[in-house]
Amino acid sequence: MDWSADKVRKKFLDFFAEKGHKVVPSAPIVNKDDPTLMFTNAGMNQFKDFFLGNKTPVHTRVANTQKCLRVSGKHNDLEEVGVDSYHHTMFEMLGNWSFGDYFKKDAISWAWELLTHVYYIDPDRLYASIFEGDPEVEIGEDAEAGEFWAEFLPRERILKFGKEDNFWEMGDVGPCGPCSEIHIDLRSDEERKKVDGATLVNKDHPLVVEIWNLVFIQYSRKADGSLESLPNKHVDTGMGFERLCMVLQGVESSYDTDNFLPFIRKIEKLTGHKYGGSYDEKNRRDIAFRVISDHLRAVCFTIADGVLPASTGAGYVVRRILRRAVRYYYSFLDRTDPLLSELVPDLAEKYREAFPELHSQLEFVQKVVLEEERSFLKTLADGLKRFQSIEPVEGIIPGVAAFEMYDTYGFPFDLTALLAQEEGLTVDEAGFEKKLEEQKIRSKADAKKEVGDWVRIREGNLPEFTGYDRLKIPDARALMYRITKQKGKDLIHLVLDKTPFYPEGGGQVGDRGWLTQGEQKIKVLDTFRENELIVHLVDRLPEKENGPMEAKVIDDRRLSTENNHSATHLLHAALREVLGDHVQQKGSLVAPDHLRFDFAHFSKVEREQLEEIEQLVNSKIRENIPVEEYRDIPLEEAREKGATMLFGEKYGEKVRVIAFDPEYSMELCGGCHVDRTGRIGLFKIVSESAVAAGIRRIVAVTGIDAEKYVRERMDLLDEISAVVKNPKDPVGAIAGLKEELREMRRKLEKASEQAAASSRDELRENALEKNGIHIVAEVVPVKDAKALKTLVFQVEKDLNPAVVACGAEIGGKPQLMLAISKELTEKSDLHAGNLIREAGKFISGGGGGQPFFASAGGANPKGIGKAVDWLKEEVIKVL
Repeated sequence: MDWSADKVRKKFLDFFAEKGHKVVPSAPIVNKDDPTLMFTNAGMNQFKDFFLGNKTPVHTRVANTQKCLRVSGKHNDLEEVGVDSYHHTMFEMLGNWSFGDYFKKDAISWAWELLTHVYYIDPDRLYASIFEGDPEVEIGEDAEAGEFWAEFLPRERILKFGKEDNFWEMGDVGPCGPCSEIHIDLRSDEERKKVDGATLVNKDHPLVVEIWNLVFIQYSRKADGSLESLPNKHVDTGMGFERLCMVLQGVESSYDTDNFLPFIRKIEKLTGHKYGGSYDEKNRRDIAFRVISDHLRAVCFTIADGVLPASTGAGYVVRRILRRAVRYYYSFLDRTDPLLSELVPDLAEKYREAFPELHSQLEFVQKVVLEEERSFLKTLADGLKRFQSIEPVEGIIPGVAAFEMYDTYGFPFDLTALLAQEEGLTVDEAGFEKKLEEQKIRSKADAKKEVGDWVRIREGNLPEFTGYDRLKIPDARALMYRITKQKGKDLIHLVLDKTPFYPEGGGQVGDRGWLTQGEQKIKVLDTFRENELIVHLVDRLPEKENGPMEAKVIDDRRLSTENNHSATHLLHAALREVLGDHVQQKGSLVAPDHLRFDFAHFSKVEREQLEEIEQLVNSKIRENIPVEEYRDIPLEEAREKGATMLFGEKYGEKVRVIAFDPEYSMELCGGCHVDRTGRIGLFKIVSESAVAAGIRRIVAVTGIDAEKYVRERMDLLDEISAVVKNPKDPVGAIAGLKEELREMRRKLEKASEQAAASSRDELRENALEKNGIHIVAEVVPVKDAKALKTLVFQVEKDLNPAVVACGAEIGGKPQLMLAISKELTEKSDLHAGNLIREAGKFISGGGGGQPFFASAGGANPKGIGKAVDWLKEEVIKVL
């Protein structure tokens, strides 16, 4: 049977739809609402609140295929992806869930039915594993699951394993339970006769692999390590889509399936190299094909879901993955031009039906990938130059230098090692690893966070948010709290039954304010969302845990934030009207004192366009348009209304829509807004800039902050006019002064050149000579660094072979330059870089360079003469 990837996916979803499951879309690959996760790494992430009991599911049976990303943990180290036949960064996870509905019996029987009666997998090749029990977790063998499996498998193919393989936990605390894995033996019949497949399960054999994990969530782990039974028992299953395709398409590597092979063939065409399918770790070329085809998916889907390559956070992970792909094609496929960006259209087309968000943003994603590739290819080229300046010690590149190449310049260690090998050198890998480990320890120490259990004070449903309508309520009560510790400091998280405090989200900052209980005032330092919980960061707990509290938001801070949030919507609509419908929001910050809006656009927004955008927003403010709010309407109804939706956001079945004249601005939004646009007062753009390839950023202010900004600019203009004596045309007056300044600089440069020319003659006349080599070491009256460098090179050329050392005070700072004829560096121990580095100590500075030329700067001009004299003496010693 023809098992294309699309058909495999469809069969799974159709099967569970027939079993009464609601098929739901994949959540974004970037996890925005869970502070414990940067990326979605399992299908269950979007359902976490159902397992925790924080939210009641609309559907008790659900199925989907989820985009996941894993770049750390067991078998998921990024540097290992592409080396073996089945591990990946981004992958699809097929899953079915039961929230307090069916349990082990149905989960096992349906898994068996799908695998053997729909996918027609040979039952004789399947094994099931169950939890054997473990005194440490105080749970015995999962005999119940074993009995259900015995209806389909002989006992010898029902295997028992410990908690490492067959006990699933969400984290150090939280829901957990035994799991049952389904493994398949893909070896030939001949091999299977020789070695029993049961002995190879969970032994990392490439052809005896797990394909499905059925997790039975029936316990909750407490912070003290104890377990308690959950009132409702759940099922969470996950089947690796790529691995299933490998099984059904009859190949021994997931890279040989139609998920990857079309891209490998395209890479062959673009590079001129052939893929051999070798899994020898020394065959870096074949590994390169796999790395590129894998990383392409991870990079493109994370960008489409709203995370751009960056130097921190989730963006850093995306950049790291992309750069690893570039590194492989640069090093092993002889490709020095961007390659990934040429594959993006093929990827978008392949996943057009399954994950349409990539195809909808094809031009944008391709542009971002292209610019990132260009940037890193330049880094690699610059790294080659930087490598040439490293001084080996006894034929070894110091580990510190290799780490600096990696950490500061983004130059991969293996490329440094490769370059060293070509030069007949080695790299101190132990020293590099030591520095890398020190950096990791520092990072872990900064990020270390101890989270205690939630202590429940009273029973209650999810917190009710009242902050759309009221900024103060008299009778909020605590539901639960926990103590967390970060950097040695205790932090208190408090959840209320109802709250006017808006939790940070959708770009809007969290509210601050006070909880008052009698004479006690509790400061709310911040408010944030943890999945569906609204969490208040407070400085203390209420003295009466069960007592009511007045909850009051700092109103002027919130009102200013509302101004900026509504202005953001007006700005978004204006951008689309002036620049075009291709404009899409790519990030925002809504704070009390300013707003920041990132959007997709491929060129600088011209001044005239910015003025038009600003005028349009202000005209909508003057119209005093009333807000139209639609709360808790079906998502489909919002679509029909034409509401703008953002890629990378996970919307529920019910949404909130905010409109300021539906013909002008209508967006899905959970944030806080003005009741009429007139309240915003004034909108003023402060800056427009680029933040990434294809991404522009506008920063703006509103209301009082806009008035303050305009007043400050006017005051500045008045000061400038006063400085130029209040001319009728201040711009013309300043332009005239700039021209006068340019003329003065030209004259200074000419004078400096004349001084250098005069010095050139004197230096030649005063040169020493030893063994036919001229030595010049003088302090010169040159006031320009460029002129000094030209002088040194000219004198060296005039007197060749020669050593020319000159010092000068330039702009109040000492400068040393040393040039040595190249033939001398090849025949003697003279090395300009080494000499200048030592000479720099006399001027309280440092420097370096190549064997034939080097320079140094410092902070002590009085040491110039001593530095030059020292250089002369050292050169004379060598010659």
